[in-house]
Amino acid sequence: MTRFDDAITIADLRLLAQRRLPRAVFDYIDGGADAEITLRENTRAFERTIFRPRSAVASAPCRLERTILGMHFALPFLLAPVGSSRLFFPRGECAAARAAGDAGTGYILSTLSGCRLEEVKAATRGTAWYQLYIIGGREVATHAIARAKAAGYGALVVTIDTAVAGMRERDARNGVKHLVGGNPIAMLPHLGGVLTHPRWLIDFLRDGGLMEFPNIIIDGNAMPYLDAGRALGESSLSWADLAWIRAAWNGPLVVKGVHTADDARHAIDAGADAIVVSNHGGRQLDGVAATLDVLPEVVAAAGDRVEVLLDGGIRRGSDVVKALCLGTRAVLVGRAYAYGLGAAGERGVAKAIDILRTDIVRTMNLLGVHDLNDLGPHFLASASS
Repeated sequence: MTRFDDAITIADLRLLAQRRLPRAVFDYIDGGADAEITLRENTRAFERTIFRPRSAVASAPCRLERTILGMHFALPFLLAPVGSSRLFFPRGECAAARAAGDAGTGYILSTLSGCRLEEVKAATRGTAWYQLYIIGGREVATHAIARAKAAGYGALVVTIDTAVAGMRERDARNGVKHLVGGNPIAMLPHLGGVLTHPRWLIDFLRDGGLMEFPNIIIDGNAMPYLDAGRALGESSLSWADLAWIRAAWNGPLVVKGVHTADDARHAIDAGADAIVVSNHGGRQLDGVAATLDVLPEVVAAAGDRVEVLLDGGIRRGSDVVKALCLGTRAVLVGRAYAYGLGAAGERGVAKAIDILRTDIVRTMNLLGVHDLNDLGPHFLASASS
Protein backbone atom coordinates (compact mmCIF):
# COMPACT_ATOMS: atom_id res chain seq x y z
CA MET A 1 0.00 0.00 0.00
CA THR A 2 1.74 3.12 -1.24
CA ARG A 3 -1.03 5.58 -2.15
CA PHE A 4 -3.44 7.45 0.08
CA ASP A 5 -6.38 6.35 -2.05
CA ASP A 6 -5.46 2.71 -1.37
CA ALA A 7 -5.73 3.06 2.42
CA ILE A 8 -8.49 0.87 3.85
CA THR A 9 -7.52 0.66 7.53
CA ILE A 10 -6.21 2.94 10.26
CA ALA A 11 -3.01 0.88 10.10
CA ASP A 12 -2.61 1.99 6.47
CA LEU A 13 -2.94 5.64 7.53
CA ARG A 14 -0.33 5.01 10.22
CA LEU A 15 2.14 3.84 7.59
CA LEU A 16 1.43 6.86 5.41
CA ALA A 17 1.94 9.19 8.37
CA GLN A 18 5.20 7.43 9.23
CA ARG A 19 6.40 8.03 5.68
CA ARG A 20 5.45 11.72 5.54
CA LEU A 21 6.52 12.85 9.02
CA PRO A 22 9.98 13.15 10.57
CA ARG A 23 10.64 10.39 13.05
CA ALA A 24 10.41 12.75 16.03
CA VAL A 25 6.94 13.92 15.01
CA PHE A 26 5.65 10.46 14.09
CA ASP A 27 6.91 9.00 17.37
CA TYR A 28 5.15 11.81 19.23
CA ILE A 29 1.87 10.46 17.82
CA ASP A 30 2.77 6.79 17.97
CA GLY A 31 4.59 6.45 21.29
CA GLY A 32 3.65 5.97 24.91
CA ALA A 33 5.18 6.21 28.35
CA ASP A 34 8.14 4.24 29.65
CA ALA A 35 8.12 0.64 28.32
CA GLU A 36 4.80 1.27 26.50
CA ILE A 37 3.12 -1.65 28.26
CA THR A 38 -0.17 0.18 28.67
CA LEU A 39 0.01 1.50 25.12
CA ARG A 40 0.06 -2.09 23.86
CA GLU A 41 -2.47 -3.35 26.39
CA ASN A 42 -5.05 -0.81 25.24
CA THR A 43 -5.18 -2.45 21.82
CA ARG A 44 -4.69 -6.01 23.08
CA ALA A 45 -7.75 -5.70 25.29
CA PHE A 46 -9.90 -5.36 22.18
CA GLU A 47 -8.14 -8.36 20.63
CA ARG A 48 -8.91 -10.43 23.74
CA THR A 49 -12.61 -9.57 23.54
CA ILE A 50 -14.54 -11.57 20.96
CA PHE A 51 -18.03 -11.33 19.53
CA ARG A 52 -21.02 -13.64 19.93
CA PRO A 53 -23.11 -12.80 16.83
CA ARG A 54 -26.75 -13.48 16.12
CA SER A 55 -27.10 -15.02 12.68
CA ALA A 56 -29.94 -15.17 10.15
CA VAL A 57 -30.85 -11.56 10.91
CA ALA A 58 -31.82 -9.56 7.83
CA SER A 59 -29.61 -6.60 6.99
CA ALA A 60 -31.08 -3.18 7.64
CA PRO A 61 -29.85 0.42 7.87
CA CYS A 62 -27.84 0.92 11.04
CA ARG A 63 -28.64 3.77 13.41
CA LEU A 64 -25.37 5.31 14.58
CA GLU A 65 -26.65 8.51 16.19
CA ARG A 66 -25.83 9.34 19.78
CA THR A 67 -26.99 12.08 22.14
CA ILE A 68 -24.36 12.98 24.72
CA LEU A 69 -24.96 15.66 27.34
CA GLY A 70 -27.99 16.70 25.31
CA MET A 71 -25.89 17.19 22.15
CA HIS A 72 -26.59 15.21 18.99
CA PHE A 73 -23.83 13.39 17.11
CA ALA A 74 -24.21 11.40 13.90
CA LEU A 75 -21.60 8.88 15.06
CA PRO A 76 -20.82 7.09 18.34
CA PHE A 77 -17.29 8.48 18.42
CA LEU A 78 -15.77 11.93 18.85
CA LEU A 79 -12.26 13.10 18.03
CA ALA A 80 -10.23 13.17 21.26
CA PRO A 81 -7.96 16.03 22.32
CA VAL A 82 -4.51 15.54 20.79
CA GLY A 83 -1.95 18.14 21.79
CA SER A 84 0.32 19.90 19.32
CA SER A 85 -1.63 18.71 16.27
CA ARG A 86 -0.19 21.64 14.33
CA LEU A 87 3.01 19.57 14.26
CA PHE A 88 1.33 16.92 12.11
CA PHE A 89 -0.13 19.20 9.44
CA PRO A 90 -0.52 22.96 8.93
CA ARG A 91 -3.39 24.31 11.05
CA GLY A 92 -3.86 20.74 12.20
CA GLU A 93 -6.45 21.42 14.89
CA CYS A 94 -8.59 23.45 12.49
CA ALA A 95 -8.31 20.73 9.83
CA ALA A 96 -9.37 17.98 12.25
CA ALA A 97 -12.25 20.02 13.66
CA ARG A 98 -13.53 20.79 10.17
CA ALA A 99 -13.45 17.10 9.17
CA ALA A 100 -15.29 16.13 12.36
CA GLY A 101 -17.99 18.71 11.77
CA ASP A 102 -18.45 17.66 8.15
CA ALA A 103 -18.97 14.07 9.38
CA GLY A 104 -21.54 15.16 11.92
CA THR A 105 -19.47 14.36 14.97
CA GLY A 106 -17.60 16.30 17.63
CA TYR A 107 -14.06 17.54 18.08
CA ILE A 108 -12.35 18.11 21.43
CA LEU A 109 -9.61 20.73 21.39
CA SER A 110 -6.59 20.36 23.65
CA THR A 111 -5.36 23.26 25.77
CA LEU A 112 -1.97 22.41 24.24
CA SER A 113 -3.09 23.41 20.77
CA GLY A 114 -1.05 25.24 18.17
CA CYS A 115 -4.17 27.07 16.94
CA ARG A 116 -6.26 29.62 18.81
CA LEU A 117 -9.41 28.10 20.26
CA GLU A 118 -11.58 30.71 18.54
CA GLU A 119 -10.16 29.75 15.13
CA VAL A 120 -10.76 26.05 15.76
CA LYS A 121 -14.37 26.58 16.80
CA ALA A 122 -14.98 28.75 13.74
CA ALA A 123 -13.52 26.01 11.51
CA THR A 124 -16.18 23.42 12.34
CA ARG A 125 -19.89 23.38 11.66
CA GLY A 126 -20.25 20.68 14.31
CA THR A 127 -20.01 20.56 18.08
CA ALA A 128 -16.67 21.26 19.72
CA TRP A 129 -15.63 20.72 23.34
CA TYR A 130 -12.63 22.29 25.08
CA GLN A 131 -10.18 20.20 27.11
CA LEU A 132 -8.64 22.02 30.05
CA TYR A 133 -5.27 21.79 31.79
CA ILE A 134 -4.70 24.10 34.75
CA ILE A 135 -1.39 25.28 33.28
CA GLY A 136 -0.32 28.68 34.50
CA GLY A 137 -2.62 28.61 37.50
CA ARG A 138 -6.24 29.43 38.24
CA GLU A 139 -6.27 32.93 36.70
CA VAL A 140 -4.85 31.69 33.39
CA ALA A 141 -7.26 28.75 33.31
CA THR A 142 -10.25 30.96 34.13
CA HIS A 143 -9.33 33.23 31.23
CA ALA A 144 -9.21 30.22 28.88
CA ILE A 145 -12.57 28.99 30.19
CA ALA A 146 -14.13 32.38 29.48
CA ARG A 147 -12.70 32.37 25.95
CA ALA A 148 -14.05 28.85 25.31
CA LYS A 149 -17.49 29.81 26.58
CA ALA A 150 -17.58 32.96 24.45
CA ALA A 151 -16.46 30.99 21.38
CA GLY A 152 -19.35 28.53 21.74
CA TYR A 153 -17.71 25.32 22.97
CA GLY A 154 -20.38 22.87 24.12
CA ALA A 155 -18.64 21.20 27.07
CA LEU A 156 -15.52 21.55 29.17
CA VAL A 157 -13.34 18.44 29.50
CA VAL A 158 -11.07 18.49 32.57
CA THR A 159 -8.16 16.05 32.39
CA ILE A 160 -7.17 14.70 35.82
CA ASP A 161 -4.37 12.20 35.06
CA THR A 162 -1.48 14.63 34.43
CA ALA A 163 -0.06 15.49 37.84
CA VAL A 164 3.24 15.43 35.94
CA ALA A 165 4.05 14.65 32.33
CA GLY A 166 4.63 10.97 31.60
CA MET A 167 8.11 9.76 30.65
CA ARG A 168 7.78 9.37 26.88
CA GLU A 169 11.12 7.84 26.03
CA ARG A 170 10.78 8.17 22.27
CA ASP A 171 10.23 11.92 22.58
CA ALA A 172 13.22 12.32 24.90
CA ARG A 173 15.51 10.40 22.56
CA ASN A 174 14.24 12.21 19.46
CA GLY A 175 14.59 15.67 20.97
CA VAL A 176 11.09 16.64 19.85
CA LYS A 177 10.80 19.54 22.28
CA HIS A 178 14.02 21.07 20.93
CA LEU A 179 13.07 20.57 17.29
CA VAL A 180 9.82 22.46 17.57
CA GLY A 181 10.56 24.56 20.63
CA GLY A 182 13.56 26.35 19.23
CA ASN A 183 16.63 25.37 21.26
CA PRO A 184 19.22 25.70 18.44
CA ILE A 185 22.08 23.94 20.21
CA ALA A 186 20.11 20.99 21.58
CA MET A 187 18.36 20.40 18.25
CA LEU A 188 21.52 19.95 16.18
CA PRO A 189 21.81 16.14 16.64
CA HIS A 190 18.24 15.74 15.42
CA LEU A 191 18.29 17.92 12.31
CA GLY A 192 18.99 15.01 9.96
CA GLY A 193 15.60 13.45 10.53
CA VAL A 194 13.88 16.71 9.66
CA LEU A 195 15.94 17.57 6.61
CA THR A 196 15.08 14.21 5.03
CA HIS A 197 11.40 15.26 5.12
CA PRO A 198 11.51 18.55 3.22
CA ARG A 199 7.78 18.65 2.43
CA TRP A 200 6.91 18.50 6.11
CA LEU A 201 9.57 21.09 6.97
CA ILE A 202 8.34 23.54 4.34
CA ASP A 203 4.75 23.13 5.50
CA PHE A 204 5.78 23.59 9.14
CA LEU A 205 7.76 26.75 8.43
CA ARG A 206 4.99 28.23 6.29
CA ASP A 207 2.55 27.55 9.12
CA GLY A 208 4.57 29.68 11.51
CA GLY A 209 7.46 27.46 12.48
CA LEU A 210 8.35 27.17 16.16
CA MET A 211 5.46 26.05 18.33
CA GLU A 212 3.74 27.97 21.07
CA PHE A 213 0.41 27.52 22.81
CA PRO A 214 -1.92 30.47 22.12
CA ASN A 215 -4.62 29.19 24.48
CA ILE A 216 -2.30 29.56 27.48
CA ILE A 217 -1.75 33.29 27.93
CA ILE A 218 0.71 34.20 30.69
CA ASP A 219 1.57 37.86 31.24
CA GLY A 220 -0.01 38.66 27.89
CA ASN A 221 2.06 36.14 25.90
CA ALA A 222 1.40 32.66 24.51
CA MET A 223 3.33 29.98 26.38
CA PRO A 224 6.36 28.64 24.45
CA TYR A 225 6.52 24.94 23.61
CA LEU A 226 9.65 24.42 25.69
CA ASP A 227 7.84 25.49 28.85
CA ALA A 228 4.97 23.00 28.57
CA GLY A 229 6.42 20.04 30.45
CA ARG A 230 7.63 22.14 33.36
CA ALA A 231 4.38 24.11 33.54
CA LEU A 232 2.30 20.91 33.55
CA GLY A 233 4.27 19.58 36.50
CA GLU A 234 3.58 22.80 38.39
CA SER A 235 -0.16 22.68 37.67
CA SER A 236 -1.63 20.35 40.24
CA LEU A 237 -5.36 19.65 40.26
CA SER A 238 -7.52 18.17 43.02
CA TRP A 239 -11.17 17.24 43.30
CA ALA A 240 -11.75 20.50 45.16
CA ASP A 241 -10.71 22.44 42.05
CA LEU A 242 -13.74 21.18 40.17
CA ALA A 243 -15.94 23.50 42.22
CA TRP A 244 -14.40 26.73 40.91
CA ILE A 245 -13.96 25.24 37.42
CA ARG A 246 -17.63 24.32 37.32
CA ALA A 247 -18.64 27.77 38.58
CA ALA A 248 -16.46 29.51 35.98
CA TRP A 249 -17.75 27.32 33.17
CA ASN A 250 -21.42 26.98 34.16
CA GLY A 251 -22.06 24.33 31.51
CA PRO A 252 -21.66 20.58 30.88
CA LEU A 253 -18.54 19.32 32.64
CA VAL A 254 -16.65 16.16 31.62
CA VAL A 255 -13.91 14.58 33.75
CA LYS A 256 -11.33 12.69 31.69
CA GLY A 257 -8.84 10.24 33.16
CA VAL A 258 -11.07 8.09 35.35
CA HIS A 259 -9.67 4.60 35.79
CA THR A 260 -11.33 3.17 38.90
CA ALA A 261 -14.76 2.96 40.48
CA ASP A 262 -13.53 5.15 43.35
CA ASP A 263 -12.48 7.95 41.00
CA ALA A 264 -15.77 7.64 39.14
CA ARG A 265 -17.61 8.27 42.39
CA HIS A 266 -15.27 11.17 43.27
CA ALA A 267 -15.92 12.75 39.86
CA ILE A 268 -19.68 12.40 40.21
CA ASP A 269 -19.64 13.83 43.73
CA ALA A 270 -17.56 16.76 42.46
CA GLY A 271 -20.18 17.61 39.88
CA ALA A 272 -19.15 15.85 36.67
CA ASP A 273 -21.90 15.44 34.08
CA ALA A 274 -19.92 12.78 32.20
CA ILE A 275 -16.69 10.87 32.72
CA VAL A 276 -14.12 9.47 30.32
CA VAL A 277 -12.44 6.17 31.15
CA SER A 278 -8.91 6.93 30.03
CA ASN A 279 -5.26 6.19 30.75
CA HIS A 280 -4.19 9.00 28.41
CA GLY A 281 -3.57 6.56 25.59
CA GLY A 282 -0.78 4.90 27.57
CA ARG A 283 1.16 8.17 27.68
CA GLN A 284 1.14 8.85 31.43
CA LEU A 285 1.47 6.10 34.05
CA ASP A 286 2.73 2.94 32.37
CA GLY A 287 1.68 -0.45 33.69
CA VAL A 288 -1.97 0.36 34.34
CA ALA A 289 -4.79 -1.72 32.94
CA ALA A 290 -6.30 -1.21 29.51
CA THR A 291 -9.30 1.09 29.51
CA LEU A 292 -11.58 -1.57 28.05
CA ASP A 293 -10.70 -3.87 30.96
CA VAL A 294 -11.69 -1.31 33.60
CA LEU A 295 -14.76 -0.01 31.74
CA PRO A 296 -17.27 -2.42 33.40
CA GLU A 297 -16.10 -1.36 36.87
CA VAL A 298 -16.54 2.33 36.08
CA VAL A 299 -19.90 1.82 34.34
CA ALA A 300 -21.20 -0.04 37.38
CA ALA A 301 -20.03 2.73 39.72
CA ALA A 302 -21.54 5.45 37.54
CA GLY A 303 -24.92 3.77 37.25
CA ASP A 304 -27.41 6.09 35.62
CA ARG A 305 -26.03 9.24 37.28
CA VAL A 306 -23.63 10.29 34.50
CA GLU A 307 -22.76 9.25 30.97
CA VAL A 308 -19.56 7.24 30.52
CA LEU A 309 -17.20 7.55 27.58
CA LEU A 310 -13.94 5.75 26.84
CA ASP A 311 -10.70 6.26 24.94
CA GLY A 312 -7.56 4.24 24.36
CA GLY A 313 -6.61 1.58 21.83
CA ILE A 314 -9.38 2.07 19.29
CA ARG A 315 -8.13 1.32 15.78
CA ARG A 316 -11.18 -0.31 14.16
CA GLY A 317 -14.91 0.20 14.08
CA SER A 318 -15.29 -3.20 15.72
CA ASP A 319 -13.39 -1.77 18.71
CA VAL A 320 -15.98 0.98 18.97
CA VAL A 321 -18.77 -1.62 18.97
CA LYS A 322 -17.07 -3.66 21.69
CA ALA A 323 -16.80 -0.61 23.93
CA LEU A 324 -20.46 0.23 23.32
CA CYS A 325 -21.42 -3.32 24.24
CA LEU A 326 -19.72 -2.85 27.60
CA GLY A 327 -21.70 0.25 28.45
CA THR A 328 -19.91 3.31 27.17
CA ARG A 329 -22.17 5.95 25.67
CA ALA A 330 -19.59 6.78 23.00
CA VAL A 331 -15.84 6.67 22.55
CA LEU A 332 -13.09 9.16 21.84
CA VAL A 333 -10.55 8.34 19.14
CA GLY A 334 -7.12 9.96 19.20
CA ARG A 335 -4.32 8.20 17.37
CA ALA A 336 -6.75 6.82 14.80
CA TYR A 337 -7.44 10.28 13.40
CA ALA A 338 -3.99 11.70 14.24
CA TYR A 339 -2.46 9.17 11.84
CA GLY A 340 -4.85 10.43 9.17
CA LEU A 341 -3.93 14.04 9.96
CA GLY A 342 -0.24 13.22 9.72
CA ALA A 343 -0.76 11.34 6.46
CA ALA A 344 -2.84 13.87 4.54
CA GLY A 345 -4.28 16.64 6.69
CA GLU A 346 -8.02 17.20 6.64
CA ARG A 347 -8.72 14.57 4.00
CA GLY A 348 -6.72 12.10 6.07
CA VAL A 349 -8.92 12.79 9.09
CA ALA A 350 -12.02 12.44 6.92
CA LYS A 351 -10.64 9.12 5.65
CA ALA A 352 -10.07 7.88 9.21
CA ILE A 353 -13.62 8.82 10.19
CA ASP A 354 -15.03 7.08 7.11
CA ILE A 355 -12.98 3.93 7.80
CA LEU A 356 -14.32 3.73 11.35
CA ARG A 357 -17.91 4.48 10.29
CA THR A 358 -17.83 1.79 7.59
CA ASP A 359 -16.32 -0.71 10.05
CA ILE A 360 -19.05 -0.01 12.61
CA VAL A 361 -21.86 -0.55 10.10
CA ARG A 362 -20.35 -3.78 8.79
CA THR A 363 -19.72 -5.08 12.31
CA MET A 364 -23.26 -4.35 13.44
CA ASN A 365 -24.78 -6.05 10.40
CA LEU A 366 -22.64 -9.13 10.96
CA LEU A 367 -23.55 -9.14 14.66
CA GLY A 368 -27.24 -9.06 13.75
CA VAL A 369 -28.01 -5.73 15.39
CA HIS A 370 -28.93 -2.43 13.75
CA ASP A 371 -29.45 0.01 16.59
CA LEU A 372 -26.72 1.05 19.02
CA ASN A 373 -29.26 0.91 21.84
CA ASP A 374 -29.61 -2.84 21.32
CA LEU A 375 -25.92 -3.54 21.96
CA GLY A 376 -24.95 -5.14 25.25
CA PRO A 377 -22.48 -7.49 26.95
CA HIS A 378 -24.41 -10.51 25.67
CA PHE A 379 -22.75 -9.88 22.29
CA LEU A 380 -19.27 -10.41 23.79
CA ALA A 381 -17.06 -13.03 25.35
CA SER A 382 -13.42 -13.02 26.38
CA ALA A 383 -11.00 -14.95 24.18
CA SER A 384 -10.39 -17.37 27.06
CA SER A 385 -14.11 -18.18 27.47
